[in-house]
Amino acid sequence: MHGPVVPDRPARIVVLTGAGISAESGVPTFRATDGLWEGHRVEDVATPQAFARQPAVVQDFYDARRAFLRRVEPNPAHLALARLEAAYGDDLLVVTQNVDDLHERAGSTRVVHMHGELLSAWCTGCGERHRWADPLRDGPLCPGCGKATLRPDIVWFGEIPYRMDEIEAALLRADLFVSVGTSGAVYPAAGFVQLANAFGARTLELNLEPSEGTAYFSEARQGQASELVPAWVDDLLG
Repeated sequence: MHGPVVPDRPARIVVLTGAGISAESGVPTFRATDGLWEGHRVEDVATPQAFARQPAVVQDFYDARRAFLRRVEPNPAHLALARLEAAYGDDLLVVTQNVDDLHERAGSTRVVHMHGELLSAWCTGCGERHRWADPLRDGPLCPGCGKATLRPDIVWFGEIPYRMDEIEAALLRADLFVSVGTSGAVYPAAGFVQLANAFGARTLELNLEPSEGTAYFSEARQGQASELVPAWVDDLLG
C-alpha cells in the first residue's frame, strides 16, 4: 500500500457501499458461510432461470426480505454519508451494492443501486419499473400495461448491474474513491478501485477487516462502519 490519504479536501467523491454497512443496522447478508441464502441455493432464488422455474419460491424469498426492511433503521454510517451529500451536492455519488433503502431513509438522494432495489418491481412484459412495498407472491399485474406479472427489481446472477456507464463516468471524474463495508470479491464492483487508480483518484477503504482488494487502496482503515464513516466525514468537513 501507499502512504495515507492526504487531508486536503477532494472536489469530487464516489463512495461504494456494501453489505457491511447495512449489516450494522441488522440487515442479514442472507448468504451464509455454506453458500446458502436462507437455506436456498443461489440457483434457486437469485437467477432468471429460478424465477422461470419456480416463481413462487423466488417471490417468497424477496417478499420476506422486503418485509424485513420495516424492522431496521439507518445507522450512523448512513447518516454521515447523507451529511456529506448535504455538503457536496452533485459532487458526491453513492454507489451501493445493497438493495435496501437505508441510504435514502438517512437522507441521501444521489444513490445508484447497481444491484437493484427491494422496494421496486419490474414488469416482465413491458419492462416498466414501479415503486413497490407489497408482496409479489400472488403475481400482481403491472399497473402500466396491465398484462404481465411483476418480478423483484433485483439484479440476479447472470444479469448486468444497473447504470454501469454512469458509475464509470463518475469514477473517471472522481478525486477520491471510498469503499465501505465490501468484501472486494464481487465484480464488477471489486474492480472499481483499480478503475479509480487508473483515472488518478486517491482511494480509501473503510472495512471491518482487510478485504480481497485492500492492497489496491491508497489507505485502508479497519473497524465498524458506524464509527469509521462518521469519523472520516468529520475529518473531511471539519
